[in-house]
Amino acid sequence: QSTYCSTMVQHCEALGRAVQVVNLDPAAELFSYPVMADIRELIEVDDVMEDDSLRFGPNGGLVFCMEYFANNFSWLEESLGHVEDDYILFDCPGQIELYTHLPVMKQLVEQLQQWEFRVCGVFLVDSQFMVESFKFISGILAALSAMISLEIPQINIMTKMDLLSKKAKKEIEKYLDPDMYSMIEDSTNILKSKMFKKLTQSICGLIDDYGMVRFLPFDRSDEESINIVLQHIDTTIQYGEDLEFKEPKEFEEDKSALVDEYFQDHVNE
Repeated sequence: QSTYCSTMVQHCEALGRAVQVVNLDPAAELFSYPVMADIRELIEVDDVMEDDSLRFGPNGGLVFCMEYFANNFSWLEESLGHVEDDYILFDCPGQIELYTHLPVMKQLVEQLQQWEFRVCGVFLVDSQFMVESFKFISGILAALSAMISLEIPQINIMTKMDLLSKKAKKEIEKYLDPDMYSMIEDSTNILKSKMFKKLTQSICGLIDDYGMVRFLPFDRSDEESINIVLQHIDTTIQYGEDLEFKEPKEFEEDKSALVDEYFQDHVNE
């Protein structure tokens, strides 16, 4: 998440666009960009773990910190001040449990909406993890669980595309706009249990029939790739008074064309 924030900050600065970052990860260490607010000023995981009366490990300490944060949203309100028309990145912890098992991130979203923020979730998945059908389906379910829990528009991104080989980039292209029924064949061929085959078929069918999850490639070394992601987020939150909004069908066609152009440029390099 920090790499994503750093890349977006640099990109927006190059565009002459104001952007702020708020760190909401109490276990964060170093940043390559300035932050307007840092949750570690309120509470830090290391302090919680070192407290003899609490005796938490890393995961328990993080949960404690985030629950403490949820009870002290006034700190965030004071830290944000009176911001108008600013684009703010909230760098959140990456532990999926915070989005699927606990209410704290949902509470944060609801609080931001009460403060009249337009909120869009950006779900990041390592592209190097998503190169096999089983792993891809697992990544989709993780993204879907966050979407259901937070109930906000969500942009799903495959990160670290710049670290993939040419062959891997070509291979991963099919996962950006996947044919889930082909995935079923790839996955169920190695499953011996009929029960798990049926479960996998049901999951893939649900995802394909409703078009619930799609991914965008994110290559921090490519300005066009970064801009594609930013444009999707801008459209989702209606950022900018002069932004021209497209009809959904045209928007999807533009997205497909941009993604196709990205891969044509990079796979053929």
